[in-house]
Amino acid sequence: MPTEDELFSAVDALLQGEPQMPPPEERARLREAAGVTQARVAQVLSTTVQTLKNWENGRSEPRPPRRQAYLRLLDGWAAQYPAPEQGQALDTSAAAPMAGRAEISGEGK
Repeated sequence: MPTEDELFSAVDALLQGEPQMPPPEERARLREAAGVTQARVAQVLSTTVQTLKNWENGRSEPRPPRRQAYLRLLDGWAAQYPAPEQGQALDTSAAAPMAGRAEISGEGK
């Protein structure tokens, strides 16, 4: 019969769980921000390009031991290339109509 300490340790381990993977679109964004090809990541993780594509489009999830290695890679890239905040995203939709008006009126020439 397990001791109370053993049971509590098991419960604590369950509560901690596995580190969560970023969403698939963030995985692709991080790789692209780092300027690394899918082929290179697949090579480093000893997997196929198709498997990496599946991870990046949400069709499948990496399993141990590649999961831990991939998560380590993504965490490193996330530190180097943080996701832009909502307000920091470049909004070109407001500038486009103004540019069009300038061309029509002849102001842009």
